[in-house]
Amino acid sequence: MSTNATPDQLLTRTLLDTLIRAGLIAALVVACYQVFSPFLSLMVWALILAVTLYPLHGMLKRRLGGGEGRSATLLVLIAIAILLVPAYLLGASLTESVQSAIAVVKEGNLHIPAPPDTVAQWPLIGKPLHAVWAQAAADMSSVLQQIAPHVKDTALGLLGKLAGAGLGLLAFIGSLVIAGIIMAYGESGHRSAQRISSRIVDPSRSDMLVDLCTATIRAVAQGVIGIAFIQMMLIAVAFVLMGVPGAGLLALAVLLLGIMQLPATLITLPVIAFVFFSEGVSLLTIIFAIYTFVAGLADNVLKPMLLGRGVDVPMPVVLIGALGGMVSGGIIGLFIGPVLLAVGYKLFWQWVETPAIEAAGPQDGK
Repeated sequence: MSTNATPDQLLTRTLLDTLIRAGLIAALVVACYQVFSPFLSLMVWALILAVTLYPLHGMLKRRLGGGEGRSATLLVLIAIAILLVPAYLLGASLTESVQSAIAVVKEGNLHIPAPPDTVAQWPLIGKPLHAVWAQAAADMSSVLQQIAPHVKDTALGLLGKLAGAGLGLLAFIGSLVIAGIIMAYGESGHRSAQRISSRIVDPSRSDMLVDLCTATIRAVAQGVIGIAFIQMMLIAVAFVLMGVPGAGLLALAVLLLGIMQLPATLITLPVIAFVFFSEGVSLLTIIFAIYTFVAGLADNVLKPMLLGRGVDVPMPVVLIGALGGMVSGGIIGLFIGPVLLAVGYKLFWQWVETPAIEAAGPQDGK
């Protein structure tokens, strides 16, 4: 009996082999993703930090006379110290403030000044605010008893948020450590990225793609940190001039909130309320409140101006990618979104600008 297979049998066998291989590869990819998914966020953060901090790593390496490992270790230790020292000082200050407030309430030494009559004339909230304020000035203990259940719920929610922030800080430190390892092997990692890119796009464009991703991540990171620093300085000036207790630590908290892409109004609004309750309503406190509130919203104006500088794509592309990525993916999406949109934008326009290659048809011999 003949063992030669027909063309249909060969096609069926080839197709079956291809489907089996594709299925096995898909199963392997899914299994690898399930194993790696608990560490995905950590590794993405580590990669973002490594790309952002690599220029500083190169500068330290030149200053130290070579040694990838030494410069990466030193940079990671400095970054961890910059994170932990303000966090410790802020936590200690908050603990001391809470203990002092509890002691004042227990001793009955908390006295609220009577509200000015002009408060009742404020639109919408004037009369109820004046009534509550006057009651607190007359009998603070009864007011505390009324608001105690709400304060308890708020305190429990705040403790949960603080616990989450602590876990986030530990995860960020872990990402920094992994980023240090990536930076220590930065040159080989860059070559690997180029090789992977050359398998995805035309090899002649692989370097451009890697450089674009790197520049976009650095531009967004520098823009975020720069905006957070500017906003911190604007708010710190007002806090210091107004004599707000713990102005320096509050300014550091504003900086951390800006880096985490959280609104600075989480700090400014309670401080404005504290100033009104402690100093009363005057022209100075009103100017302070308006300035501090506007400074707390300054990042919404600065982001379009600073994000995307140094990237070979239009600023709106980076801005839309950052905002859309943050809405869909949180703070990690703030970095991934601009990279995806910038790469897609460049590849699209390169495809548009590439002239069509017309195949030469058969010529009639004459």
